[in-house]
Amino acid sequence: MKIKHLVWLRRCSQAFFLLLFVFLVVESRLPQDFYLDYTQLVNGEQEIRLQQPVTVFFQADPLVWLTSLISGHVLIKGFGWALGVLVLTLVFGRVFCGFICPFGALHHLFSFVRPALNGKRLARANSSTGSRRVKYFILFLLLTAAFAGVNFAGIMDPISLFFRSLALAIVPGAGTGLKEMFDFMAHTDIKVLNYLSYTAEVLVSPVFGYGYQAFKTGWLIGAIFLLILFLNRIRPRFWCRTLCPLGALLGLCSRFSILGLSKDIDRCTQCGKCTQSCVGAAQPVPGESWQKSECLMCFNCHNTCPEGAVVFKWRGPRGQTGPDMGRRAILGGLTAGVSLPFLSRLDGQIHKVSDARLIRPPGSLPEKDFLTLCQRCGQCMKACPTNVINPALYEGGLAGFWTPNLIMTQGYCEYTCTLCGSVCPTGAIKNITVREKVETPISIGSAYFDRGRCLPWSGNGPCIVCEEHCPTSPKAIYFFEGMVNGPDNTRVKVKLPQVDLKKCVGCGICENKCVVKGRPAVRVIAAGETRSVRNRILL
Repeated sequence: MKIKHLVWLRRCSQAFFLLLFVFLVVESRLPQDFYLDYTQLVNGEQEIRLQQPVTVFFQADPLVWLTSLISGHVLIKGFGWALGVLVLTLVFGRVFCGFICPFGALHHLFSFVRPALNGKRLARANSSTGSRRVKYFILFLLLTAAFAGVNFAGIMDPISLFFRSLALAIVPGAGTGLKEMFDFMAHTDIKVLNYLSYTAEVLVSPVFGYGYQAFKTGWLIGAIFLLILFLNRIRPRFWCRTLCPLGALLGLCSRFSILGLSKDIDRCTQCGKCTQSCVGAAQPVPGESWQKSECLMCFNCHNTCPEGAVVFKWRGPRGQTGPDMGRRAILGGLTAGVSLPFLSRLDGQIHKVSDARLIRPPGSLPEKDFLTLCQRCGQCMKACPTNVINPALYEGGLAGFWTPNLIMTQGYCEYTCTLCGSVCPTGAIKNITVREKVETPISIGSAYFDRGRCLPWSGNGPCIVCEEHCPTSPKAIYFFEGMVNGPDNTRVKVKLPQVDLKKCVGCGICENKCVVKGRPAVRVIAAGETRSVRNRILL
């Protein structure tokens, strides 16, 4: 195969995997059949499982597999794909970065959209090698933290970061903008615009979600994503060169690859085209040491060289330069990797009393084990049909930053839904069945009444909304008749709601549907959750 054909094959491969990744992000949601017939979900008539392999990119991610193995001490089902990627790297080098990685493909695309550098300035920038050590610092930090028992890899892992950014910021943001535009069209007096808005909303909603989706810290996630893309104006594929810990891991493995770059210094005219076209700053120009661990296998240097002075050939790893990690980067990464997990435990969230607002999805492992496996990828948040699962900010402490947390005022945990566990790529949320969830039962917290805000308890009027929506059988919320003081200081006979803690599972629908807005009169806290013996109310 000619090298020009191989370059086009690489471009087609990048486009395919990028589009596939975006498609799987969109498909990580409640299947359309359940939206059309929502009674299937409410009644638990069948298990909710996605038809598409939405976790395949995570299963092919060696960094996700390795950090989960180190911190959680478990072999996760389906991660044979990650081993396949490592074997592929040992043979061909960083072909995952050049041909498969969707985040890398996006950066490659943005690198050629009005780049700030070109010509000789680009060649000089590609000759600079100092910043590449940052990604090795990040890699050793994440691996050392995993050994210490806290998995921070998902914050910087490219697959997790890309999915989280699209699912929690870009797609909801675009959906909100489109829906506001359709709402504006629907409220005009122009019938054509009315009909167009209704039709467009029917077509757009399955992709961007029904209603206005919102995620806590979504603005921050989106801002970081846009900043990372903007950095491509400073250097082509800036993320891949400087920040990507997965690229650093694959770079270490690619040192032993048998596909290498052969340079003929006698044929080289020092035109600099190979250096200008190198998106990994691997120094392909003859006369300099080729940085194999930095090469993204884009084959641009071979394709652009007019003299044929740089050619990829099958050869052993001897004579190639190893990864330029830097002693300070390694020692700094090791030090930070040891310090960060211990500092993250000082808030007492793991070993003392956790925040009452930290409510994990049903089927979550005990907190200490949960933090060893959760990649903060956002799969469970994207798949949740009620938008209740959000990234935690301070509720889980430093160790729990961006891990899933349920905010009941925003949604509620559907009683017969187990979709979050079925899409979790690492098993931090167990893949439970509806029968296990309902019959065990699995509790994620407990409800309580704020009597000063509750309409019956405060004497401001009758209300039975919480009891009507309670899904357990028999109901966890019940009434008894009592006398309370009314607004005019008269005694009023009303039905007063109470919570039976033995039956309450903490689903939060009572809090979500409470007629007292702002701060509901009935609220759910994590106390009583099944996963923690220490945090239970009734033993």
